[in-house]
Parts: sequence; C-alpha cells; structure tokens
Amino acid sequence: MRGIMATIIVILGLFVLHGLEIWLYAFLYLGIGAVDGLREAVYFSTITYGAIGYSDAAMAERWRLVSAIEGINGIILIGWSTAFFVTLIARMRRT
Repeated sequence: MRGIMATIIVILGLFVLHGLEIWLYAFLYLGIGAVDGLREAVYFSTITYGAIGYSDAAMAERWRLVSAIEGINGIILIGWSTAFFVTLIARMRRT
C-alpha cells in the first residue's frame, strides 16, 4: 500500500511540475504579446511543450523561436520525468 501511495504522489507531482512549466510559458507568451488571450496561450504552450505541434500562425513571427525552445525543453523534461519514474519503480520493486 505504501508503494502505491508513493507512486501516486510522484505521478501527481510530475503532473503538477509539467503543468506549472506549461503555464509559465503561457504567461511568457502573453507577456511578450506573442499570442492573443490566455486560453490561446495555454493551448499553444501545452501542445508545444508536448511536441505535438501547432500552426505558427497563432504566434507573432518574431517570437516563434521561443516556441521551438519550449518544444525542445518539453521533450527533454518529459524524458527526464519518465526516466526518473521508471528508476523509482525499479527501486521500489527491489525492496
């Protein structure tokens, strides 16, 4: 039971951290005027962070490199989170 609770806490923690990163990028996009509206900024940031991709037409042309950096950042951080989670589960199974 303890292992299940630890797993759930780690999953929720990683979810919150990634969500925070997405929202921070969304606020950055709003702050620099790259997109119009919070909803558009959060949507754009979410699919960029997950490297799903989105039409650059929604973003001001001079800020497109920022979204490319977010995509790379998202892939790296999702990969690290996956590696961390797999390592944690492997260690928990040994005990």
